[in-house]
Amino acid sequence: MSKKTIVGITGIFGSGKSTVSKIFKSYGSKIIDADKIAHKYLARGTKTYKEIVGFFGSNILKGKREIDRVKLGRIVFGNKKLLSKLNSIIHPRVISEIRDRIKQSRHGVVVLDVPLLLEAGLKRLVDDLIVVIIDRDELIRRLVNKTALRRSEILKRIRSQIPLRKKKRVADFIIDNSKTIRETKKQIKRIIGKIQGGSCGEIRD
Repeated sequence: MSKKTIVGITGIFGSGKSTVSKIFKSYGSKIIDADKIAHKYLARGTKTYKEIVGFFGSNILKGKREIDRVKLGRIVFGNKKLLSKLNSIIHPRVISEIRDRIKQSRHGVVVLDVPLLLEAGLKRLVDDLIVVIIDRDELIRRLVNKTALRRSEILKRIRSQIPLRKKKRVADFIIDNSKTIRETKKQIKRIIGKIQGGSCGEIRD
């Protein structure tokens, strides 16, 4: 593609946005992963790290004095003021880097994998918005199996975000990630075809 198309991917916590992004990548899209960018700024010794530890205290650290994201999450999720403070430290730096990476991308489909895309006011950066949905029970089952989070903690994280029904209202495309990877791939192929103006026939499993 000679044209650059910016596609935003969002959804509720645990819906499978990263899985969807990986499938887009397998079809040739460039991925800008907000979580990976945030991890870099949370690394020990960075200005962001110092500000977060300075505000929340050393009890959020683990091992070699790295920030324990699970401990930090237990403090901020369910407390709007503390979550807002954390976001005020991290978001400006992450958003600035996302903007820079978009500018550096020359053509093709550029996917922004941003969990808080709407919450951070980034919808204006994208040409098409994809919202990933998943059955609530399936979401909880998957997260309990692959994370150290309890059901109550999962629900707190979900409630801290814009409700899914509101995200769906502003979506250009919706991907249901409740079933198999194969089913998710089929939906993504159809979306890529529409984004590329019907050229989806070039895509193969």
